[in-house]
Amino acid sequence: MNQDHLISRRHFIATTGVVAGGTLINPDSRRATPSDQADDSHTFSIGMEVLKNVYQVGGSLSGITHTTGDANYDDCNTYVLKTPKGLIMLDCGCGDTLEQIFGNMSYYGLNPSDIKACLITHPHLDHAGAAYLLKKRGVALYAGKSTADAIQSGDERCCGFLYHKEFKPCTVDHIVADGEVTDVLGLKIKAMLLPGHTAGCTIYMFDHDGKRIVLSGDVIGTLLAGFFGWSGSVDFNKTAYIESLKRFAKLDFDVMLVGHGLICYHQPKRRIEEVLNQALMQWR
Repeated sequence: MNQDHLISRRHFIATTGVVAGGTLINPDSRRATPSDQADDSHTFSIGMEVLKNVYQVGGSLSGITHTTGDANYDDCNTYVLKTPKGLIMLDCGCGDTLEQIFGNMSYYGLNPSDIKACLITHPHLDHAGAAYLLKKRGVALYAGKSTADAIQSGDERCCGFLYHKEFKPCTVDHIVADGEVTDVLGLKIKAMLLPGHTAGCTIYMFDHDGKRIVLSGDVIGTLLAGFFGWSGSVDFNKTAYIESLKRFAKLDFDVMLVGHGLICYHQPKRRIEEVLNQALMQWR
């Protein structure tokens, strides 16, 4: 990309506005929420309907939520799935952004009071920090056993130290086992334990609108930024990670809802195979 093109592109973005995924929005039409109005650095609701009745309503790397005003990894991608029986939240963010998430939901006519369940992929603060707040609202929390234990203890496995924050513990309502299929608001969701990034990393698979969807958390690294989830976890394990990637690469599905950054719509299995290849080359 030449310099003139780069300057022109920056000017276009600055004057028209762009949200993650390439959706263009006129800045003057962006809708403010009460939580936004309390913070001048976040003055409008954003988000994306990534599939029919599936919404991304959080994610600081995508600019959908924020903690410092800059794009970063402090807040994971949070998704909401709309069902006839209520809303299912997929991961819940760091906690500090929950009101932003609720404001983003309201843009699409989604009522936070309709959230009935939250699936948690792993216990890191950027993914599970808001769990205790949802628990107070009566939301049923789902997680694998290791993740549930960490969330209940709030110890170093939750990585509060990485964000200079205290993880606020709570009890997970439903422990999901590896391979277990659970009915959540009438939707059949299969859990698969894929340790490595953490000991309790769990992905969730379900069929929706004719497609098989996977919520992958941080098992797969951020597209264009790396291959793996952060390696600083106290329970990070390269050997387990490789075996998990081998299992993951055998799955067939259509869309991967990732933990940070860009969703994988096109041949997500190729992305997993690429990550497996890198792990085998770098870690042996």
